[in-house]
Amino acid sequence: MHLIVGLGNPGGKYAGHRHNIGFMAVDRIVSHHGLGPWRAKFSGQFADGAIDGDRVGVLKPETHMNLSGDSVGAAVRFFKLSPDDVTVIYDEIDLSAGKIKVKTGGGTGGHNGIRSVAAHLGADFSRVRLGIGHPGHRQLVHGHVLGDFAKADLVWLEPLLDTLAANASLMVQKDAANLMNRVAIAMAKISDKPVVDKTGKTSGPSEGQVRHSTADGGKKDPDGGPMSAMLRKLFGR
Repeated sequence: MHLIVGLGNPGGKYAGHRHNIGFMAVDRIVSHHGLGPWRAKFSGQFADGAIDGDRVGVLKPETHMNLSGDSVGAAVRFFKLSPDDVTVIYDEIDLSAGKIKVKTGGGTGGHNGIRSVAAHLGADFSRVRLGIGHPGHRQLVHGHVLGDFAKADLVWLEPLLDTLAANASLMVQKDAANLMNRVAIAMAKISDKPVVDKTGKTSGPSEGQVRHSTADGGKKDPDGGPMSAMLRKLFGR
C-alpha cells in the first residue's frame, strides 16, 4: 500500500483556509478515483482503494496540524509501511501560488505538520508542497495562512487540485519530475484566463494577470501576469 496524507485542520471553520490545501487535495483524489468511503480511523478520516491497479490509502489527520504525526504514525504502524511508502501533501508559503515542488526527505521548512510527521517517521517520506504564495510582509503570514482562499484564487486552485488528482498515480510511482511537469503545463494553460467565482459570474482577470500599456492603447501584454512570469523563469520563454 502507498499512503497519501493531506495535512490540514479539522472542522468547518478551517475548511477554506490556505493551510488546508492538503485536505482539499486528498478530497479531490478520493473523488476523482472513486476511493472510499471515508471512515473514522487512525485519529483521522481514512479512505482506500486502487489507483491504476496500485493499492492506496488516503488519510486526513484530525489531530490538528501540530499533531499530524500521531495520526500518520498510527496508520504507518498498522499497515507496516516504511517512510518510502508515504506521500504527504501540504501548503507552502514560500512557493508562488499554484506552484508545486515534490521531493523525498529534507527538513521541515518550519511547517508544524511536517515537523510532527517527521518526528514519527523520520525524514525519508515524500513531500508534495503546494504553493499558496506569501503575503509580502512577515506580520501578515499568520492571517494569510489561516485565512480563506479568495475568489480570485479559484482561477489556479481548481485546475491545480484537478491536475494533482488526475495524476495521483505519479505520487504512488514516485515520479516527481512528471508530476511537477504536468502541473506546470496545466498552470500555463490557465494563467491568462479570467476569474470565475462559485456562482459562475466572470469577474475578469485576477489582479496582476493582465497589464496595459499606454503606448499600445491598452492591448493585453503577451507575456501575461505573475503566473506566466513564474513559468518563464522555470522553463524559459
